Amino acid sequence: MKKIILITALMVGSLFAQVDKPMEVPYIPYKIKMGEGFDTLQANCLMCHSFGYIINQGPQPRLFWDKKVDKMITHFKAPITKEDKKIVVDYLFHNYGNGKLK
Repeated sequence: MKKIILITALMVGSLFAQVDKPMEVPYIPYKIKMGEGFDTLQANCLMCHSFGYIINQGPQPRLFWDKKVDKMITHFKAPITKEDKKIVVDYLFHNYGNGKLK
């Protein structure tokens, strides 16, 4: 019973939090490399997450990008065709790869 009261108090207490100043969400501009395949990437990837997600992966080998796109298709049900997958992986590897295959 004490746990329920404590959890309820914590949940309700946050409703009364006040901020004296207006809050601003910081804008972070990401440098996007335009190139062949960008349109396909934009149509298939940026509908779910920001470009920062891609850039924050760091320079990676081709196998990494291939597995990352596979994960989006398999686990997150991204509607990416086999043709589009190749274009997206090629774009990511060419623009954000480290030059290694594995």
